[in-house]
Amino acid sequence: MVVLAASICTKGGKAVISRQFRDMSRTRIESLLASFPKLIPTNTQHTSIETTDVRYVYQPLEDLYILLITNKASNILQDIETLHLFARVVSDMCRSAEQREILKNAFELLGAFDEIVSLGYREQVNLMQVRNVLEMESHEEKIQDIIARNKEAEAKEELKRRAKQLEMQRREQQRRAAAGGPSGGSYLGGGVSGYSPVARFDATPVTPVRTASPAPSSQRAPAFKGSGMKLGGKKTRQSELLDALGGEALLSEDMSTPGTPAVSNTPEPVVPPKNERGSLPAVPIETVHVIVREQISLEMLREGGLNNLELKGDMNLHVSDPALARVKLALGPPPANFGPELQFKQHPNVGKFAANRERVVALKDASRSFPVGQPLAVLKWRYAGKDETYVPLSINCWPTPSNDGTCEVNIEYELENEGITLHDVVISIPLPDGSYPTISSHTGDWALNASSHSLDWSIPQVNAEERSGSLEFTVGGDDPGAFFPVKVHFIGQGSIAGVSLAGVTRVDNGEEVVFSEDAMVTVDSYIVV
Repeated sequence: MVVLAASICTKGGKAVISRQFRDMSRTRIESLLASFPKLIPTNTQHTSIETTDVRYVYQPLEDLYILLITNKASNILQDIETLHLFARVVSDMCRSAEQREILKNAFELLGAFDEIVSLGYREQVNLMQVRNVLEMESHEEKIQDIIARNKEAEAKEELKRRAKQLEMQRREQQRRAAAGGPSGGSYLGGGVSGYSPVARFDATPVTPVRTASPAPSSQRAPAFKGSGMKLGGKKTRQSELLDALGGEALLSEDMSTPGTPAVSNTPEPVVPPKNERGSLPAVPIETVHVIVREQISLEMLREGGLNNLELKGDMNLHVSDPALARVKLALGPPPANFGPELQFKQHPNVGKFAANRERVVALKDASRSFPVGQPLAVLKWRYAGKDETYVPLSINCWPTPSNDGTCEVNIEYELENEGITLHDVVISIPLPDGSYPTISSHTGDWALNASSHSLDWSIPQVNAEERSGSLEFTVGGDDPGAFFPVKVHFIGQGSIAGVSLAGVTRVDNGEEVVFSEDAMVTVDSYIVV
């Protein structure tokens, strides 16, 4: 696969942005883009065009086209998958697929293009990895900032403590001089040498900040060092980073350990461990346990239709009793809505499905057994296409501008696949900058997300009995494109592809075996553009 260039152009062939991955002159790329609209055939669903020199793989993007220019020997399936990733990156980084918005984010888009394709070859990255690279956040840099702020605070505290100590010594000296009467002169005369250590002590205020203070350690211990030693008893990641810093090798434990609690006092949020099951009910595990996992990636158009839909799934078998290791799994009948586009792939040791017969997952060699005590992926499946009938949850977002500078937004959802139950559904609608909504009616709960300036609409559960809901609000702004892309997240119980177990039997005697099944659907990307 060799991608020569990735471009976004108008329907007239004028380049909006273009990134060349091989040596190509500007005149050459402009010539290729100018001739592209003339080559698009009418009344066809194909999204690729071949000329004598190159191949165009393209996708409509509202009033624009996003396209890859490749050589004719390139793998077209990989090119289409790469094009979908480019389109997802554009939708994720731009509020709308308008020429003005594309040019506004041109620098970030070109950087993202370079992360996807390097020297004409596709990098093994997904949308989340590209987003993380562009954010360029460094945990180590944050730790160094925390350490620097902590050292500065420690230095200030040390200076205050010493200034207070000098003031106490001065008052004690005056009190003794007043109580000594005539002999006060001799005391003050001798006090020159007695007071000079204090001056020397104050002459180097920075050095003790980096090392333990020798003389006043007994006074400092109850308020400072004791607390530091208590927190530093167990080494944390921050203290290990301090030990690894070459330039900070002079830091003693007195200075490194107080830096540890400062990490927990910073405004950086502490991310709790992610529970991938969410609100899904727990499944009691039997001796034979089957785990079905599916992940969906979907991009819907606001006017209707799909840009892409990809569903990946796998089935893992976990046997905990050696006596039941020789079993076969009978799958339920395939759903009517999925046809031959749903492709299955078995483990090399598992037999293929026989045509026009019951679908059975069993080892090719009946004398062998499944592994005991560890899960084994026995079956995988995948679907990629643009058929709307396979969408599990449809979203309809309808912004209507008013004459008073506001916009009335109606959004609704409906469960299309009754074979699954959705939990923890969150529909995130972007809001115009500086505007806040007035909610008229809603199903479920809603909240404002300050970090993304969006309205998060939460529905605890969507099933066949409660399959639809709506939200209506009014907000300032008259641009309907400001409310897209709408992002959806949920945890599903069941299988979108309808893959489930009908029964488990022993190979030797055909006896039925008690089994448990845990089927879950997660979202990789689910957006409406």
